[in-house]
Amino acid sequence: MSKSSNINKRLQLSKFKLDKLLEVTKGINNNLPQAELYQIFKEVLIDELNIGKLVLFTFDGKSWNQEFSLGIDKIKIDVAKDLSDIRDIVSTHTMSNKSLQEFDVIIPVFHKSNPLAYLLIGDFADEKIEVSPIIKHLTFIQTFTNIIIVAIENKRLYKNSLKQIAIQKEIELAAEMQAMLFPNQLPNNNEIEVDAKYLPHHLVGGDYYDFVQLNRDEFAFCIADVSGKGVPAALIMSNFQASFRALIKRTSSLSEMVSELNENILATAKREKFITAFIGKYNCVTRNLQYINAGHNSPLLLVGHKFIELEEGCTIIGMFNRLPSVTEKNIYVPIDSILVCYTDGVNEQINTNNIEFGTENLKLSILNNKENPISVLVHSVFEKLDVFKANSEYFDDIALLGIRFK
Repeated sequence: MSKSSNINKRLQLSKFKLDKLLEVTKGINNNLPQAELYQIFKEVLIDELNIGKLVLFTFDGKSWNQEFSLGIDKIKIDVAKDLSDIRDIVSTHTMSNKSLQEFDVIIPVFHKSNPLAYLLIGDFADEKIEVSPIIKHLTFIQTFTNIIIVAIENKRLYKNSLKQIAIQKEIELAAEMQAMLFPNQLPNNNEIEVDAKYLPHHLVGGDYYDFVQLNRDEFAFCIADVSGKGVPAALIMSNFQASFRALIKRTSSLSEMVSELNENILATAKREKFITAFIGKYNCVTRNLQYINAGHNSPLLLVGHKFIELEEGCTIIGMFNRLPSVTEKNIYVPIDSILVCYTDGVNEQINTNNIEFGTENLKLSILNNKENPISVLVHSVFEKLDVFKANSEYFDDIALLGIRFK
């Protein structure tokens, strides 16, 4: 071959490589589907560069996948084990894995320190790997592979980001819907003063409180906690709230109501979730508080300077076909008593020394604020929790309901 012909051939090859780089770049800009990008990739390597054997492994963010292969039937390669240490183009001829020796070179593709793909190639037509023009091919193949793999990875990340945005919007909507489940006004009159606060661990959660005026003289209230966190817990809690509101006005028996709540939650959650709850009903004329504690943290009733823990009731809701036993308790509530109901996110909150907040800190906060409005008392508990946990994160949903019986 003459020198002129050799130069022309090299110029044509350079033009071909440049054209293909421009083609794939244009395709990326036009948002070509992944399958079409891979088709261009295979056409260049197989049809134009006459590579007889190749395998492409890619990482999808969770696991390694073999995208396609040519010229080899079975490949026994564990990418994480056999290829993860490779960061530059390497020859396979000295490698111990016989499956790797089926090829000539391995081309890794990295983004920063994260591997995105490994291209294994071999059997260059009529040439040896040591020949200088082939080395030039490898540089082009490396560049070409990098462009396509990074473009596909960017498409994957973009899709994931869109999914995350959609999920976030759905969760924000769920949080707005959940906020509507809580009473928007709590009474402060000549008979009672009520305040509450809810702090979900995520945007939505499984803690819940409620207050329902039954008639002129009676009201009912509830605090509950679904096992688990996030959207699944919030969905079960919304079902519980709907059932509670329907049943509290239909029956005067708390025992019957708790039994029906148990049946409803069993039908909904299939024993995958359970609920602890405290349900109370108060008569402002007789000053009688009727309650059932269904496996919940015992609410604290402050009478003077003494705390009474309200613990009688039954086991948790949603675990047994029939509650083993249910005990309704009636208690007389003296004037100016304070009741604080709370979920375990309060007393079980830990600090940087892995020490729990506990009920004693809660009692101390109540005592220190017993002369203050209930809203101040509730707020002070959360302030004390913030100071206590310091740099620790809240690990659970938190709900707190305070009632002063005037």
